[in-house]
Amino acid sequence: MAENFVYFDLETQRSANDVGGWDKKADMKMSIGVTYSTAKGGYTIYDESTVQGLIDELLAADTVIGFNHIYFDYEVLMGYTILDLKEQTKNLDLMLDIEKEIEHRPKLDAIASETLGEGKTAVGTDAIKWWRQGKILEIAEYCCFDVKVTKMVHEYGARNGMVKYKNRFNQYMEIPVPWRMPEG
Repeated sequence: MAENFVYFDLETQRSANDVGGWDKKADMKMSIGVTYSTAKGGYTIYDESTVQGLIDELLAADTVIGFNHIYFDYEVLMGYTILDLKEQTKNLDLMLDIEKEIEHRPKLDAIASETLGEGKTAVGTDAIKWWRQGKILEIAEYCCFDVKVTKMVHEYGARNGMVKYKNRFNQYMEIPVPWRMPEG
């Protein structure tokens, strides 16, 4: 049976400034969460009313893949569950692997732009603005695109053993990564 890799991202209702700092991520609340399951071959969009379904899907995954999901997205989800998702899931956080190599935290857009020739469509603060404006479809589209970009960066890295990056000094880099593709 093929492994189920679940690519994952979420957007928040509030910023760190809104809730009193980055140490209060659970208070930011999820607006939209999106997964792509290799077992199902498709995306699932969750809102706050279906957050338990998102948590259940992450717990059932063979591997959860994201970009800074362990120390951001899971912290936001801790506002909805007593479970320690970091401990109860098998994870591949692409940002953490890249950070080990370049010794700072890159943005997904910086990796995707160089690796895929395609960047993100917006930024997280746009999603918060859209939440306040009631533009849920825009948030869902943006979050789905981030999951797609994360999946494409992972697949590229797994195929090529590296991803591309241009650092803050505008120097092109090939960053080795130890990723693998799902079986099946």
